[in-house]
Amino acid sequence: MKKSYIADLESLMPLIGCEVIMDGAKIALFRLSDDNVKAIENRCPHKNGPLAEGTVSGTDVFCPLHDYKISLETGLVAAPDEGCVKTYETLVENGKIYLVTNA
Repeated sequence: MKKSYIADLESLMPLIGCEVIMDGAKIALFRLSDDNVKAIENRCPHKNGPLAEGTVSGTDVFCPLHDYKISLETGLVAAPDEGCVKTYETLVENGKIYLVTNA
């Protein structure tokens, strides 16, 4: 397991997305109201909308372009729409946010 530091928890406003770039990948980070942090690919599968600019509701984000509802937990787009985005495992330790990979 490899963990890569990406941000401080305090730098993320609750329910407001933030884009980070890790190894060339654009990732949208979201601090939920319970301080859990979710990370997904920052690209809607419909028209490549910037998901970090979307509206968060519970554990979903709504694409700012066409309102696709995407799960921050699974990356799946809610029906009747279709598609998915990559999700990333996160870990918060001592106020620091890490992406966790199996590399």
